[in-house]
Amino acid sequence: MSEADVIARTPEPRTVASLTTDLRALGIEPGITLCVHSSLSALGWVAGGAAAPIHALLDTLGPDGTLVMPAHSGDYSDPARWRNPPVPPAWIETIRSERPPFDPRRTQTRGMGAIAELFRAWPDVLRSDHPLASFAAHGPNADQITAGHLDELGERSPLARLYDLDAHVLLLGVGHDRNTSLHLAETRCGIVEMDSDRFPELMAGFAGERAGLVGSAETRLMRQRAAVDFAADRLRKNAQIANP
Repeated sequence: MSEADVIARTPEPRTVASLTTDLRALGIEPGITLCVHSSLSALGWVAGGAAAPIHALLDTLGPDGTLVMPAHSGDYSDPARWRNPPVPPAWIETIRSERPPFDPRRTQTRGMGAIAELFRAWPDVLRSDHPLASFAAHGPNADQITAGHLDELGERSPLARLYDLDAHVLLLGVGHDRNTSLHLAETRCGIVEMDSDRFPELMAGFAGERAGLVGSAETRLMRQRAAVDFAADRLRKNAQIANP
């Protein structure tokens, strides 16, 4: 979609002030820990681009709140396993040996969207040091969330620390297929092959979310612990059905 198309579909410019108003109306309270998955384009035309929703989120949470976003860098996985798209076999060893080492301060995110990419380099943001599945965090709980990231998305990852903190999840213009926290449910159920494509169906009937618009973006707010527990329960029941 071109910028002209976005302007034509936006009734008025989205601003830090208007986005903050929408976030508060949705139920985001100061002082909470909030993990955000986002789409900038879903908001409509935004004055200030990706910086505006970050400012709005930080303003809404206040100085006692902690903002978290995924900062995954999938291009640091094994290039021999790349499928979307694959690379020529002759390139694989060159990629392995020549790409720069993962650096939490410099390595860009991949596939996380413009908001998350800007946030990982935001002042005073900490980033966990897992080369594939890092998270970025800003606020009082940032160090607790990002330290000791030894499992990709399991018990020694920021997802488990968010669960411990009874954090909230915000799906800002994206669906449950982008809800990374649900991978924690998969790991707790012993699932090895993770699959985010199943998440929308898995979460059908989940009553623990509040929906509304932030800008033009359809948005959902939920407690992370409730979502993970619901997904884990559904996964266990599905496994019992498949293996009576």
